[in-house]
Amino acid sequence: MNDHWLARATTVRLLWGAFIAALALTVAAELVVEHEAQFTLERVFGFSAWYGLLACAALILFSKGLGAFFKRPDDYYGERDGDD
Repeated sequence: MNDHWLARATTVRLLWGAFIAALALTVAAELVVEHEAQFTLERVFGFSAWYGLLACAALILFSKGLGAFFKRPDDYYGERDGDD
């Protein structure tokens, strides 16, 4: 069994909590820090967080589509019949 400190369940829970807290603080900082919006949509509270989440999800879906399009057979690098 791998007992690396990053593989332990307690460490994983602690890291998830830390990351969620950091993200929540980043969104909450929008209440205190004033920023200049270039577009009307940017004035929506938490816009940057939602934009980042949706952009990441779109990239994942796009890469899944590319993977399905360019997929090779499982034996692509396998042995060939015939001479070498």
